[in-house]
Amino acid sequence: MTSISTKTVLTVAVLAGFSTCAFAQAAAPTPWELKSDMGYAYGKDGKTLSYKMGTNNAGTLLKGAKKVPKGTLFFIGQNGQLYMRSGPYLEGDGKFMFGSD
Repeated sequence: MTSISTKTVLTVAVLAGFSTCAFAQAAAPTPWELKSDMGYAYGKDGKTLSYKMGTNNAGTLLKGAKKVPKGTLFFIGQNGQLYMRSGPYLEGDGKFMFGSD
């Protein structure tokens, strides 16, 4: 009766990843491990979700989809909103230009 759903576990893992990246300035952050058979969502209620994908309706999924440009930064603002920024976010030496002082 106390089973935890896969969606709950994955949501907690994603949120933990967002919070730990903010504190890990000394070491290079680990990139997200996105998998080709998974879908990741930021719901209308502000929750992050992940879904196991199938191939029977992949064509429908791709209609209206857009590629994310290389060099795009995703982050959660202080208001809890997910944002993306295309453009420079690294200094010339590879350090994150918006890091803590």
